[in-house]
Amino acid sequence: MGRAYLSLGSNIEPARHLRSALAALRERFGDVHVSPVYRTPAIGFDGDDFLNAAALIDSELDPYALNDWLHALEDAHGRDRSGPRFGPRPLDIDIVFYDDLTLDGPGHLQIPRDELKHAFVLKPLADLAPDYVHPRLGRSLAALWASSGLTIGPVVDLASTS
Repeated sequence: MGRAYLSLGSNIEPARHLRSALAALRERFGDVHVSPVYRTPAIGFDGDDFLNAAALIDSELDPYALNDWLHALEDAHGRDRSGPRFGPRPLDIDIVFYDDLTLDGPGHLQIPRDELKHAFVLKPLADLAPDYVHPRLGRSLAALWASSGLTIGPVVDLASTS
């Protein structure tokens, strides 16, 4: 079993897609720990705000098989990978950490992900697992957030958001 730390986001019917994705994660992996959900502006393009969260799962899948499973989940939610890299999306899920592994490739799979420079990835993960130590940086997520100087949008109640 491996422990995967996931980043989730959506800006197309975001509450619906995040609720559905979390339900699918629970159905497949059982207990899923979820961070608060934050509303954040789109980065890299003009678009609707995103809802972002982090999730922690235990999985018997290795990182490659888990990445494939997550891509299939994104596809089931209508994710279109043919457009620009930065654009609206119904669902985006990335493996940010998997245990304390470090790997690059094949393809775009990179663990840990570089996206910790963005508040929408770092803050939810720091909320969820503040004591987790980044395998390359040797610092806890709480310490990385505290020293980041980043800010983040408000917490959103996913259950009451349409």
